[in-house]
Amino acid sequence: MTLIDPGSPEQVLPTPSHTVGPFYGYALPFRGGEEIAPLGHPDTVTVHGYVLDGAGDPLPDALLEVWGPRPDGTVPRADGALRRDPATGGFLGRNGVEFTGWGRIQTDADGHWYVRTLRPGARGGNAPYLSVCVFARGLLVHLFTRIYLPGDDTALAADPLLTRVGDRRDTLIAGDEGNGTYRFDIRLQGEGETVFLEYQ
Repeated sequence: MTLIDPGSPEQVLPTPSHTVGPFYGYALPFRGGEEIAPLGHPDTVTVHGYVLDGAGDPLPDALLEVWGPRPDGTVPRADGALRRDPATGGFLGRNGVEFTGWGRIQTDADGHWYVRTLRPGARGGNAPYLSVCVFARGLLVHLFTRIYLPGDDTALAADPLLTRVGDRRDTLIAGDEGNGTYRFDIRLQGEGETVFLEYQ
């Protein structure tokens, strides 16, 4: 007779972080997550692109979270996207006036995503950037990166992170398409892989 230890690795059920997904399309996305900027704000920019796997194929089930400061560099403190209705407990979403700085975006069937937000201001000696967290199938742990917007070459040249990554810096700088629109593809691995950051 063999005794089975219920705590042994063979007996423990996997959790989402142990199992290759996708899990992100269920319950996590919310309506209007990509619309961070208040409607009609003059400093609104649109950033869009594709999430691509190692073979260069788009991922139709990735999820991005994007954070950014106000144009003056201050961090918003408004509730916003996950604001609840005190009467029903349901989500009210953004009020359309306050800037929350945060959004959650799901890629579409073609692996495309977009976010409308305010152009971020500089903070802490860095060039202005948007912070991004990437969740996707095949990733056991989510990835962090940055999106720098072109426009201030002096600030980009002096940014500590961009200086450190050397010839891979272009994977962190969005392409300017004009009229406040920028293109930023996220490549998870392979040629042209986006620089990802590790926080400890």
